[in-house]
Amino acid sequence: MQNDARVPTMNDVARTAGVSSATVSRVINGTGKVDKDTRQRVAEAIERLGYTPNFGGRFLAAGRSGTIGAVIPTMANAMFAGGLQAFQEVLAGAGRSLLVASSGYDPDEELSQIRNLVSRGAEGLLLIGRHRPEASWDYLARRKVPHVVTWAYGTEPGRVYVGFDNRKAAFDLARRVLAFGHRNLAMIGGIGLHNDRARDRVVGARMAVDACPGARLSQVIEAGYDPAEGAAAFRRMMAGNDVIAAGAVMAARGNGIAVPAQVSIVGFDDIELAAL
Repeated sequence: MQNDARVPTMNDVARTAGVSSATVSRVINGTGKVDKDTRQRVAEAIERLGYTPNFGGRFLAAGRSGTIGAVIPTMANAMFAGGLQAFQEVLAGAGRSLLVASSGYDPDEELSQIRNLVSRGAEGLLLIGRHRPEASWDYLARRKVPHVVTWAYGTEPGRVYVGFDNRKAAFDLARRVLAFGHRNLAMIGGIGLHNDRARDRVVGARMAVDACPGARLSQVIEAGYDPAEGAAAFRRMMAGNDVIAAGAVMAARGNGIAVPAQVSIVGFDDIELAAL
């Protein structure tokens, strides 16, 4: 067996398939007319040689990178995974790649990551939530960076939202709890600092309680998105996130409190963990 450490090139594929490099290029790029047998020979040569097309030059010549960036608050929370997976699948179908960065819920770090992704050629960005300093919005506007805001909803002109109204969702969730006859509610919300989703959910819950005679929201406790945090904050009946709610359920069971016979627990997001 030949031991060639050299990275295979398009010319190597062409020689192996017995075609011209132009034909290989047309097969890879899906352009021009190439008969089925020739396409098959080129595909087999690519597989045999382990050739990986380098699209950098093509995108550079076209002034495009083929890359889309996403800045999420954290990679430690499962609630973002499903959305990013769907986003990546759609991008892959369009011949685009996804770069992901995290901000740690720090708006300054988010702007730094936005700058990094744009400097690496990101053609557009996916961002989480409405809350960020004007400096971030100004940067996106000055650089004319296409972007979409997710996990939230807004009506500001010139911004594209793909998400939901966290305030209304929490309002509906609290009304459902009240409909079961509960009147003494408490809430574990996410950390509200730099997190419009967590703040809006608290506002929505308060609106529902205020509209219900005899009901009260006795306390609102903030907790990080972690089951242990939810367990430590088990002094409530309603959790602002499914991950926190799971911790609350564990704490209730550990203290011999029956769920839902003695306390009802609801969560926000409906991630897979919620089924447990």
